[in-house]
Amino acid sequence: MKRIILTVIALSLIAHAASAQQLEKAVFAGGCFWCVESDFDKVPGVVSTVSGYTGGKTENPTYRQVTAGGTGHYEAVEITYDPAKVSYEMLLAAFWRSVDPTDGGGQFCDRGQSYATAVFAANEKERTLAEASKKTAQKLLDKPIVTPILAAGPFYEAEGYHQDYYKNNPFRYRYYRFSCGRDRTVKDLWGEHAYEGIPGHG
Repeated sequence: MKRIILTVIALSLIAHAASAQQLEKAVFAGGCFWCVESDFDKVPGVVSTVSGYTGGKTENPTYRQVTAGGTGHYEAVEITYDPAKVSYEMLLAAFWRSVDPTDGGGQFCDRGQSYATAVFAANEKERTLAEASKKTAQKLLDKPIVTPILAAGPFYEAEGYHQDYYKNNPFRYRYYRFSCGRDRTVKDLWGEHAYEGIPGHG
C-alpha cells in the first residue's frame, strides 16, 4: 500500500513538472502595466501576469526612476501562458487590439517613452511571428503602427504594490482607467475589433 501511495505521489510530481515545463512567457509593453495585467489575466490560457520594467540598461530600476525617464525601460508585463490553450500569435493579436500602436509618445493619458508600446521577442521565432502579426494589424487599421519589436532582455519585477493593482484597488483602478480614456481610445481606433481575444476586458 505504501509503495502504491509513493508511486502515485511520484507520478503526480512528474506530471506537475511536465506541465510547468510546457508553460511559456511573452513580454509586452502597453502603457500602464496595471491595465495590461487586467486585460491579459482574462485571456483563457494565461496562467499569470507580472508587472515590471524592461528594455533599458539600468539594473533593478524603481518606478520613480523609470517614469522620470533616462533609464530606457518600459513599463511592461511578463505573461506566463499555456501554449496548449493559447498561442503566442493569439496573445499578439490581443495585444495589438488592446492598445493604440499608432501612438509613439506613450499611451492614452500617460506620456513618455516608459509608457510607449513594444513587443519583446525572446528569439527569432517570436520576432518573426511578431513582425507578421504587426503587418496584419497595420492592414486592419490602415494606419502606420509605430510599436517596435525589440529583443527581450532582463525583466525586473515592479514593486509589490503594483502587482495585481486592479484586484487590490478596484475603485482607484477603475477610476484611473476611465479617466485616462484607455477604453474609449481603443474602441474608437479598433472599432468592432477592439479587445478581440480578451473576454470581459476593462
